[in-house]
Amino acid sequence: MNILIDSSVWIDYFRSGKKTKIVDSLIDQNILCTNYLILSELLPSLRRDNHSDLINLLGEISKIPLNINWENIISYQTLCLSNGVNKVGIPDLIIIDNVIQNDLTLYSLDKHFDLIGKVIDFKIFVF
Repeated sequence: MNILIDSSVWIDYFRSGKKTKIVDSLIDQNILCTNYLILSELLPSLRRDNHSDLINLLGEISKIPLNINWENIISYQTLCLSNGVNKVGIPDLIIIDNVIQNDLTLYSLDKHFDLIGKVIDFKIFVF
């Protein structure tokens, strides 16, 4: 099992780790991965604030290529809207598509992924 760590998890982990203590264990097991969409959310602030240690940590994690299937994204958004799951951002749908295409499990603290999971079948990390 490979686990795609969403930016919400990394942000908590870097700040306090109160909600994400399990990340240390996942790092030790070498089952974490990321993609450049998630990195594009994290790296600018880390670079601005000169957090080279955190940048290096993220650099060691496996990067899953993004092969965006726009028809899937449109279909996912249609499913969400048709089921009352509104205000889902395209970046989140791209992350879900990445998870599905690569048979990954998503670890996120964002509750809207739980809502999306009720209408789109993808694996969500629960511990």
